[in-house]
Amino acid sequence: MATRRTTMRSRTGAKLYAVRDESGKFKDIQTYKRAHAADLRHKSKAEKEAAQGPIEKTVRKAAKDAVKSVRGTVRGAVAAVERAAKRAVKQVANPQPAKKVTAKVAVKKAASKPAAKSAGKKAVKKAAKKTARKSTS
Repeated sequence: MATRRTTMRSRTGAKLYAVRDESGKFKDIQTYKRAHAADLRHKSKAEKEAAQGPIEKTVRKAAKDAVKSVRGTVRGAVAAVERAAKRAVKQVANPQPAKKVTAKVAVKKAASKPAAKSAGKKAVKKAAKKTARKSTS
């Protein structure tokens, strides 16, 4: 919130701006000349936006979007590299012998359903869908 200034004059007749705090004591006293010059140096947000042309706005927005996109991509790449590094450390720290790996693969293949059994189930499901479609139409 902007602070309100009280105007007064010095002994020499120069116009002064005085800013008071909550208790009423003077917080800052400036001559009108200096305060006015400082005000002119600063532009309000509305003035800044009005000074920018439509091309400038679109260029700024495009630049912001590009920076945001690159940041996101870099973060994703860094995370992927970190995950890969962790995996590599785990594999080097606790390698499994080749025998165990091949045995596990063989057990998984044997435990999976036979091809003929799964193909039969698929055929039954297709037939059920066809009859359901016919009965609804």
